[in-house]
Amino acid sequence: MGDAFVEFEDVHKAFGDKKVLDGITFEIRRGETMVVLGGSGSGKSVLIRHIIGLHRPDRGHVIVDGDDIVDYDEEELIPVRKKVAMLFQGGALFDSMNVLDNIAYGLREHTDMADEAIREVVRRKLALVGLEDVEELMPSELSGGMKKRVALARSIAMDPQCILYDEPTTGLDPVTATTINELIRNLQRGLQVTSVVVTHDIASAFFVGDRIAYLFEGHMHFVGTVEEARTAREPRLRHFLSGGREGSVATL
Repeated sequence: MGDAFVEFEDVHKAFGDKKVLDGITFEIRRGETMVVLGGSGSGKSVLIRHIIGLHRPDRGHVIVDGDDIVDYDEEELIPVRKKVAMLFQGGALFDSMNVLDNIAYGLREHTDMADEAIREVVRRKLALVGLEDVEELMPSELSGGMKKRVALARSIAMDPQCILYDEPTTGLDPVTATTINELIRNLQRGLQVTSVVVTHDIASAFFVGDRIAYLFEGHMHFVGTVEEARTAREPRLRHFLSGGREGSVATL
């Protein structure tokens, strides 16, 4: 296994007649930020959802921290989902709960911590994402950027080993997007977590990433460092990075 935290081995996934992943093989190393880059509908979100068992491959293996989770039932997936947190694209906060209860949800479900200890954890996690005195606010009272940060605080409440980010800057203004990118970087360095960021935002990818994986039409066309991505000769990746429309590489 080496230093890999997640390994995909010949992963295939289709929905009906649409083949989304077509023989994906690559690894995500412990402690790195791996960015999965690609256009809309390229299968990026489907790919990372396999890491916590929200999708199962039609064929192949998904190995998380040494365990092949492909045949795990919901009960067996619980320890995996404690190790691997996911920040969903919309934040996915519970509208009927205030900020405190949103972040405390997993702690109350999966630990026997006293309420005051939970409150202290919530305060610390909010401080890590640059928020304070917001515990009593409802999601409807938060800006888009604050919702993202509260969702991020909830993601790290259980001290995961890995965080999955699904389009973390989508729908945010440039200043807020920069704040989120800086948080992703700071959390990876401060908490020593493995991070997987799915995005089509090239500037974001180059800012937060240690390595870049480029997904196009179900195939992984490139995996390498940010510097290698900048100078890569792979035509589809070059075209994508130059702002070209995917699927029109024949013009190169």
